Amino acid sequence: MKSVVAIEDVAAAINQIAQTTLRKVVGQHTLDETLSETDRINLDIREILDVQTEDWGVVVTLVELKDIQLPDSMKRAMARQAEAEREKRAKIIAAEGESLAAAALGDASDIMMAHPLALQLRNLQSLVEIGVDKNTTVVFPAPLMSTIGELGAFLARETAAVGAQTPPLTVAPPSAVLPLSPGTLPVPAKASNGAPPT
Repeated sequence: MKSVVAIEDVAAAINQIAQTTLRKVVGQHTLDETLSETDRINLDIREILDVQTEDWGVVVTLVELKDIQLPDSMKRAMARQAEAEREKRAKIIAAEGESLAAAALGDASDIMMAHPLALQLRNLQSLVEIGVDKNTTVVFPAPLMSTIGELGAFLARETAAVGAQTPPLTVAPPSAVLPLSPGTLPVPAKASNGAPPT
C-alpha cells in the first residue's frame, strides 16, 4: 500500500536511486578497490537503498555490480591516481630498504671499530674486486679521518723541525750602514800590493 500510494512507479524510482547511489559509492573508492572489492560495495549500496525504500514498503534483497562503464575522462583520472598510488608504494618500499641498509651499515661499522683489522680486510677485499676488471688504475681506500689526523701531525712535526734549524737573523747596527747618494754605488778600494780588492 505504501509503494502504491507514495510512489507512482516503484521499479523506475528504485532504479534511479540505485544509479545515483552507485555513482556516489563508486566515487568514494579507487579503481582497484572498485574492481577487487565488489562484494563490499554491493553491501554498501544495498544499505543505502534500504534506507530510501523503507518508507515505500519495499525491501531490496539483492544488489550486484555486473559491469562498470566509466567515461574516458574519469578513466584517465583514475588511471593517473592508480599510477601515483603505485609510485607511492614503490617509494615507501625503497625507503624501507634504505632504512634496513643503514641499520646494517651501522652494525658493520660498530664491528669494524671493535676490530680494526676488519677494516683492513675490507680494504683488501675492495682491491680484489677492483682487480677483477683488470683496470690499470687502482684506488686504495684508506680511513679518511685517521689519514687527516696523521697528515696534520706530520705537518706539525715538519714545521717544528724547520723552525729549529733556521738560524736567527742578525741586523747590523745603524752606524755600520753607509749613506749613499742617489745613483751612486760604492767602489771597492784597490790594495797597495796588487791583490784583488776585498
